[in-house]
Amino acid sequence: MKNLLTLIILIAIGFLIYIYTGVYNIAATVPHSKLTLWIFNTTMERSVKYHAKGIEAPRLDESLVQTGFNHYSEMCEGCHGKPGLSPSEMKTGFYPEPPDLTKGLEKWSPSELFWIIKNGIKMSAMPAFGPTHSEEELWAIVAFLGRLPDLSPEEYQAMEKTAQEKPGGHEHGHGQ
Repeated sequence: MKNLLTLIILIAIGFLIYIYTGVYNIAATVPHSKLTLWIFNTTMERSVKYHAKGIEAPRLDESLVQTGFNHYSEMCEGCHGKPGLSPSEMKTGFYPEPPDLTKGLEKWSPSELFWIIKNGIKMSAMPAFGPTHSEEELWAIVAFLGRLPDLSPEEYQAMEKTAQEKPGGHEHGHGQ
């Protein structure tokens, strides 16, 4: 038992020395090691799944999709992109790079997407929109995300045109 405690203390001291030397490169242009990436991704995925338990999604029908699109185009498109276009310069400068939301969303339930949008993700540049948006607005974004993987560039452009024709667009109380 004493040897195990000594080993744990030595490992902790080693980590502190590693941290305080500054040798770990935090530049966004240098990828994490596989171990660091696994730790961050696993922690994030498990945390979202844990904290989203018990959140019940309302009926995410087509009536919410255009409202969700309006919010997505204003707040999310710059980082996550839109169908048929190359990523923006801003997106390619992030590390980790924001995911392309036209792919891979099936791994998240609507409740998990809601939790991510509402609370954000630390150290990823994903902001928390809960402080500035109502739950109804957040669920509308989730409803739109459900459609996004199937939208063609032309359908997305049609939704942009519809949003431009309607007065108001992306309005909310910004948490007030």
